[in-house]
Order: sequence, then structure tokens, then C-alpha cells
Amino acid sequence: MRTTSASLLEFEALRELLGRYVASPLGRAELDRAAPRGDRVSVENELAEVAEAVAYLEIASRPQPAARGAAVRFRFDGLPDPAEALGRLRIEGAALEPKQIQGLAELLDRASDIRGILLAAAPRFPKLAARAAAMVDFRGLLKELAGKILPDGTVADDASPELARLRREIERQRRLIEQSLERFLRAHREDGLLQEEFITIRNERFVVPVVAGQRWRIEGVVHGASGSGHTLFIEPLETIELNNELVRLVEEEAREVHRILLELSARLRERLEAIARTAQILGELEWLFARAAFARDFGAVTPRFSPAGARRLYLRDARHPLLEDVLRRQRRSVVPFTLELDGGTRVLLISGPNSGGKTVTLKTVGLLALMAQAAIPVTCAEAELPFFDQVLADFGDAQSIQESLSTFTAHMARIRSVVEEATADSLVLLDELGRATDPDEGGALGIAILEHLRRAGAFTLASTHLAALKVYGATTPGVINASMGFDEATLAPNFQLRIGAPGKSAGLDIAARLGLPSSLLERARTALGAREQDVARFIRELHEKLERLERQERELREERERLETRERSLAAEWQRRESAKLAELERRFQETLEKFEQRAAELFEQLRQSGVSEKRARQRVARLEGELREQIRGIPGMAPEGAPGAGPHPLREGVRVRLRDVREPARVRRLIGDDRLEVEAGLLRMQVSRDEVLEVLPETALGARRSAAYRLEAPVRSVEVLREINVIGQHAEEAVAAVDKFLDSAALASIERVRIVHGHGMGVLKRAIADLLSGHPHVARFYPAPPHEGGAGATIVELKE
Repeated sequence: MRTTSASLLEFEALRELLGRYVASPLGRAELDRAAPRGDRVSVENELAEVAEAVAYLEIASRPQPAARGAAVRFRFDGLPDPAEALGRLRIEGAALEPKQIQGLAELLDRASDIRGILLAAAPRFPKLAARAAAMVDFRGLLKELAGKILPDGTVADDASPELARLRREIERQRRLIEQSLERFLRAHREDGLLQEEFITIRNERFVVPVVAGQRWRIEGVVHGASGSGHTLFIEPLETIELNNELVRLVEEEAREVHRILLELSARLRERLEAIARTAQILGELEWLFARAAFARDFGAVTPRFSPAGARRLYLRDARHPLLEDVLRRQRRSVVPFTLELDGGTRVLLISGPNSGGKTVTLKTVGLLALMAQAAIPVTCAEAELPFFDQVLADFGDAQSIQESLSTFTAHMARIRSVVEEATADSLVLLDELGRATDPDEGGALGIAILEHLRRAGAFTLASTHLAALKVYGATTPGVINASMGFDEATLAPNFQLRIGAPGKSAGLDIAARLGLPSSLLERARTALGAREQDVARFIRELHEKLERLERQERELREERERLETRERSLAAEWQRRESAKLAELERRFQETLEKFEQRAAELFEQLRQSGVSEKRARQRVARLEGELREQIRGIPGMAPEGAPGAGPHPLREGVRVRLRDVREPARVRRLIGDDRLEVEAGLLRMQVSRDEVLEVLPETALGARRSAAYRLEAPVRSVEVLREINVIGQHAEEAVAAVDKFLDSAALASIERVRIVHGHGMGVLKRAIADLLSGHPHVARFYPAPPHEGGAGATIVELKE
């Protein structure tokens, strides 16, 4: 992407603002390289990484349990600059200084920590983890370097056995020298030879201070004198050999230290490219998180780029980041603006009062476009932009004395460059188009320039005070007017961008606010031509109408919000009442059901004790069911969903029914005579009597919740084959196989209770069937039949649901 207008749009000042979020030289290097780019794929990928970094910081700023994969906020400050050390490693045979080795070890250690944290968070932040994964694991190398260099930058004693031995020897030799000199001091303490009684070092050798006039009394080597010349620093003869030995040991120590540094440097040199790559990724990560921190502080969002076939420039609540930074320090806020251009409308003409924000609006759009293509979040609530090949701009007074260019000449020179370079993929920003010349000629020239850019397809934003351009914006397809707001009460700009109408320059009003004499203002108004007055009046009336429309739109929006709130409130109240009503219905239904079950139990007991006939028993049960239906009809809202064949759900072919002892609803296939019907339940088809139908179900499931299915255990046995099997007279093996198959069919038909008739006999069949039932997967429990169902000659089996 060509960035010839970056300086006009203050991209460098933005870089300085972002520099507040960069702490290390590595991040600073990435910041310095940041610039708008023309590779759409790489920019979109990087913006996606920045979006992940924003989400990471959001989570890391909140309390979260300490666990693997938690978002831990890490810092980049204090990271050493590895540039010099890496450059030295590229020189074969060169040894690094201990501080440089220590700096690289610290850098790799921090990189290892960050790498581990981001890899652990890979499920939530895959893009950041992918960046971290590109860093090499240096744990082995760090283990080798550990403890070799002390925090003060010296090589540790245990860096090698030889170094440890030499340093022990050096320490022992120093003690010997000190002991020898202490004996010398004690021997001459009282004879006036010593200037002071202490041991010091000159030229790397231990010496004692002697009075200059007493030099002749001592044999030794003079290594220096005090500034006054009154003291000589002498190495006594008896310590010369000891000092010589110390010098030799120190030189050996220096050679061993150099050898160790060469060895450590060689190990680092083997991983040079990996270290350099890791340092670069650390800088890239810091730059990612710096942009994320900026986005959080300034409420910036990740922009999206519109498809090539549906180019759109949409900025909602856009703000200039540099202006916002300045106003924040003054405890003031920026007035945001919203605009939208697309393939049908690519030219926006902004007019309005001086100091009203026209230039700031143009610069904001331009800077946000550069930020987006530099993969920097933009200060908007929402942003969609075309991917531009260049941003071309002309701002302000470009007069040049050195080049003998007037303001208009410089303006036209820049416009010529814009016209020549603009393409359909360009963003063009023109401030005060047609300025610094005759208004009529400037207007005509401005129209020609804008028409050329419109035909070229460039997204163009221009500001103007010229009436000709305002008329052009109102009458030309693909061009739209906009205005910066002006408060008629205070005669001051309000910096609000209004799309759809031109603005008035309000020069006379602003002059009045600034205190220009009223006589001069009146004379100026008189001098205005009729055309200018008509245009001013038209614009004023247009703005008044727009304000009324906006006010009505705002009132309608508020009224709609009130209605929606009331609707939600009414819906919640209705839901509450319905829930209460349903709870009451369920309570009353439950009471009725409990009474019915109690009466049914009493009736069954009476029938059992009285031994009434089967016909009489059926009549009593049918009467009891009828009473239950009447009670259910008496409950408001629950009639007549109940009984079979009643009300709106008669028994006919195709309806769904609920059968006694069958959990799954069945569908009636055909009616057989007056008292039987063929039904299909699941995969099974069977014939049942009408008495087995407990309920006709509605086609919707709405009533199923409130309808009741009652299992009336009448003292008469069913004749349905799927509810009973007779194996009397069969061999045990045949009977077991038949019963097993029978149980499978019954379970498939969702039957809850079956009877197996096996007779009394010798009990062989009964035991074989009991063995089968005790481990059968469909059987919940089994027990001997009651006397009226066969007693010990039959077994009742209850199947699992």
C-alpha cells in the first residue's frame, strides 16, 4: 500500500501514542516497522490475532481459578535487547561477555514462560498459541547455562572444576600475602616507618603505606606515591614472590574464564537462528498485546474489510484517537460521527461552519483506514472498510515560499497528483476543495475534480464552503451531502455530522459570536447577493426540516421501545397468570385422580369380596370411569380432552389412542364391528376391544400433558394375545423359547403387564420359566398370579419401562 499521505494524516503521531504500550526494545522494533500494508490476507490474519489478544486481556483482567490454561497476564518490560549479543555471535570464534550471556539466558527463560502459558491456553486462543509454538523450546540449553553466570555478571566458581580450583588457590595466596604484610606491619608499628597501618593494592599487587622519608630503611619495590608525595606504597621484599604467584594464578583464572565464555558462546552460536527467531516472535507478541491494550483503553474494535464485489465504507461512532487522547487529559470527550458509503454512493461532500470539525472528520477517516491496513484496531463502535491500494489527501495551506508557490498553486499541484494517481481502489480526502481562488471558478473546478474521481470509482470525501459544490452534491447520483452541526442558540459548532443535507458556513454568525461590530455585520448581510441569501435560506429551512424529522424519528423510536417494554411486561404477566392457572388445574386434577384411585381401590375390594359376575364388574368400572370424566369436565380448562370418543375427538380410523397396559400411544388402522378395532403401536399391529381404549388423543401434543391415562385393574383377564401366553403341555425348552419371544414382543409393544399360564403339574415349567424371568432384561419383577387370574398356575410379569 502506498502511504504518501501518512504524514498528513499524522500516522507518526499515532505511532508515538502506541509507543506508550510498548516496554522492551524488541516491541519497539516491531512498532517502528508498523505501517499500512497491501497484503490483505496477512493484515486480516494479524487483526484476528489482535482480536484474540484483546479477548485474552479481557479474561486475564477478571478473577479466574488458578488452573492450567488460565489466561495469565505477562509483562514484557525488562526484556534485554539481544541485538548486540546476536551480532557478536555471528562472528565465528568471538566470545560473549558474561552480561550478554546472562541477558540471552534471561530472554530465553522469559520466552519459555510465555510459550508455556500460551500453549496451555491453545483451546481458547489458538492463534496466539500458534505464534508461541513457533518459538523453540530452549529448556535444555537453559539448563546448561543455569548457574554459570552470577547476577552481578561474573562467571560462577562452579562453572568448571578448574576455575573452582584456581579461585581457591587465589584466595589461599591472598591470605598468605595478607598474613605476611600483617607481620610486617606489627614489626614496624612503633618505629615511625609506616604512614598508616593498613594493607592496600597498587598495580594489582599488595603494598603497605610507608613514610617517604623512611624509604631507605625498607627493602622492596615502590609501586606509587600519594598525591602529596608524603606516602610511598611499597611492596616489601618478603612478599614479592608471593605476589608473583598471585599474579600467575589470576592470569590462569582469566584464561579459564575466557575458555568458559568461548564454550558458552559456542553453545549459543549453535542455536543462533532459533534464538534470533524467538527474539523476533517475542517482539511480535509484545506488539500484538500493545495493540490489544490500546484497543481496551480507547474502546477500539477490530475492523473488517468488505468483499471486493461489495465495497463499503462504514464507520459507526468513529473518533480520532489523537484528538481523544488530548481531550481525555482535559477531561472532555470526543463527539463521534457515523457515515456510510458504498458502491452506489462513493462521494461525500461535507460543508458547515469554520472550526466545525470538517477537517477532523476527513483526517479521522483517513487515519482509521491506515490503522486498519496496519492491523491496528480502529477507534469506532463498528468499522467496515474497503481494502485500499492508497490513501491520497490534500489538507491545509501548502504555500511554499522556497518554491515560489502560492496557496492555490500548491493546492492545485497536489490535486493534480491526486487526480493522476487515484484508482477505483483508492481513498481520496480533499480539504476545502476549490479554495484560495474565485468562488465561481473554484466551484467549477471542484465539480470537475469530483466528477473525475466519481467516474474513476474512488471513495472520496471532500469538505467545502462553495455553494456550487453543495448543489452538485444534491443533484448528482453517487454523491451525497453532509453537514457539520451548528447551534443556532449559541452560534457555535456542535461537531455533529449529519448525512443528507449541506451545511451553512455561518461565517457571519461566528463573526458575531466573536464580537465583530453589528454595523459591519449588517452591512455584510446587505452586500450578500440574492442568490447567496436564497441558498442560505434554503439550507436553513432544510436543516429545520431535518431536525423535525430526526426529532419525530427519535420520538417514534422511544415510543416503539416503550411499547416493546410494555409488551414484554404483559407477556411476563400473562405467563405468570397462566402458570398459576395451570398449577391450580394440576392441583385440582391431582385431587380428583386421588379420589378416583381411592374409590377404585374400594370398589375392587368390594367386588373381590362379593364375588360379583364379570358383566356386573364391567358395569361398575364403566360407571366409575364415567363419574371421573364428569369430574374432569367440571374442572375449568380441562374438558373435554378426556374420555374416548367424547367431544371433538371421536373414535375413528387414523386417530391416536392410549390403550390399557400399553405405554406407547397407538394409531387406529380400522374399526372391526361395533366392539373391536385394529391398532398399530410402534412396530406391532394388534386387535383390541373398545373397552381397552382409555383415551382418544388430540393430533397435537398440547392436551397430552393434562389428559390422564388410568390403569383400571379389573377382576377380569384380557383376551389380547400380546398380554398373555399359555405354554401348558409344552416341553420346558419349547416353553422357555416361546416365553422369551413373547416377552420381546410385549416389550416392543410397550405393554407393562403380562400373564404366563404354565399350569400346576410337577412344577417343571414353572421353575424353568422362573429361571428365565429372573435374568431377563425386559422383566422388572414377577410373582404368582392372584386367585382370580390363575393362582399358582400362572405368573404375572411386570415389564421395565
